[in-house]
Amino acid sequence: MDIIKKREEKVKLGEIDNYGTDFLGLLLQAYHDVDENRRILVEDLIDECKTFYIVGQEPINSLLSWTVLLLAIHTDWQEKAREEVIELFGHQNPHPDDLSKLNIVTMIINEALRLYPPAVGFPRKCDSEVRLGKFILPANIHLFISNLVAHHDPGIWGDDAHLFNPERFSGGVAKATSNNVAAYFPFGFGPRTCVGFNFATMGAKIVLMMILQRYRFTLSPAYVHSPVVHFVLYPQHGIQVILHSLKSEEGPS
Repeated sequence: MDIIKKREEKVKLGEIDNYGTDFLGLLLQAYHDVDENRRILVEDLIDECKTFYIVGQEPINSLLSWTVLLLAIHTDWQEKAREEVIELFGHQNPHPDDLSKLNIVTMIINEALRLYPPAVGFPRKCDSEVRLGKFILPANIHLFISNLVAHHDPGIWGDDAHLFNPERFSGGVAKATSNNVAAYFPFGFGPRTCVGFNFATMGAKIVLMMILQRYRFTLSPAYVHSPVVHFVLYPQHGIQVILHSLKSEEGPS
């Protein structure tokens, strides 16, 4: 509520001329809408903010867990990512506005999302009959569209579809998928794309960069690979890694 009140106060005092175009700003505009039929209640506003946070937080946890696992196994890519982060930011905390400068880290994040998407599929309903290739989908049937299947399809990704290879995203997502939007959709696609998409990827990148600046990490022998789905895809027994402090490696100054 404090954040909401501060934004409202700035508009009231004339410090800003609108509530903003971010998610909170759009909700506040709906809350203050002159049309009572379109206006939302304060309870709705708070609930939407909570939903946005939770929907963004869970994918961050999932994405970060699997990315750390993959880099703990593929230490060559871990070193490449660390070199990029140190070159761009040194040991300073990264700023969200600078994330677009990252190439290798973005490739790694994209590949982690391909192999371990937070949501493994999306339920949909056909409003009308649809022809899909040689199939005819009747109206009112329910479908489950699995991105996990699409992301591991050798027909799309090649014979190494099951392997961790961030290089496939070196030219961006569009090039990696030959502009096929149905080949890669870790957060869904179209108007129902997950609202936490940018929040999740940005948060995961920032935390990952801070880890890379401070530690090397390798996979612990105690790790047991057991992905399960509970709202998002996550490691049932957690991710056990062995951390090596970069500061201790540098020795006393």
